[in-house]
Amino acid sequence: MGGTLPLTLPDVAAIALFAAVWFVYALAVEGKVTSRVSLTAAMNLQREAWMQTMARRELRMIDTSIMAGLQQGTAFFASTSLIALGGSLALIRQTEEALSVLAGLPFMAPVSPGLFEIKAVGLTVLFAYSFFKFAWSYRLFNYCSILIGAVPVLREGSSELDAAVSRAARMNVLAGRHFNAGLRGIFFSIGYLGWFVGAAPLAAATLLVAAVLVRRQFFSAARLVVCESPDQSGPGRI
Repeated sequence: MGGTLPLTLPDVAAIALFAAVWFVYALAVEGKVTSRVSLTAAMNLQREAWMQTMARRELRMIDTSIMAGLQQGTAFFASTSLIALGGSLALIRQTEEALSVLAGLPFMAPVSPGLFEIKAVGLTVLFAYSFFKFAWSYRLFNYCSILIGAVPVLREGSSELDAAVSRAARMNVLAGRHFNAGLRGIFFSIGYLGWFVGAAPLAAATLLVAAVLVRRQFFSAARLVVCESPDQSGPGRI
């Protein structure tokens, strides 16, 4: 790549914007930027309510079925991000071929091999981050299944029951948090692809992805369904 990094000032500014938007969005979802409840935060309350309801059931096959579905979904995204990781690693090894393909695209500015490799490495890091988050989330869902199995039946004493339910709920929320972090990496990797076109497309794609995610987390019909009271149900937009 040479003695110096082939990054221009617009590239650095666009990457800084990308990192800042990701960071602020992650804080907003956790409720550390705005007081408005996000869809993720609302679903975390539902996870806790689920564990409370589970504790009152003697037959918990429905809970194990739900956990199996969560694990299957997490495993799917983990395998998908691993495939994407392999593809991005192959992209680094095929720099010249990739540049020849990109050169034929309209509005594509010339890119040096060194800069292209930096972009490909960054994409690899994003997919690796997502894979590790999904893999850890899968492990945590396994732990949550064990903690659900360890919850005593209702008649065995309230203090022991409350502690077991609290552990299962916290583990469930933690697994969901890592799963959402992996999804966040996948979503923002779409915006990151704009950098292969240029710095301005990276900034525009990042803001567009962030706008879509903010709408879904704070202004979507899905959030309204979760946050509304039972007697306020009705149709809404997706």
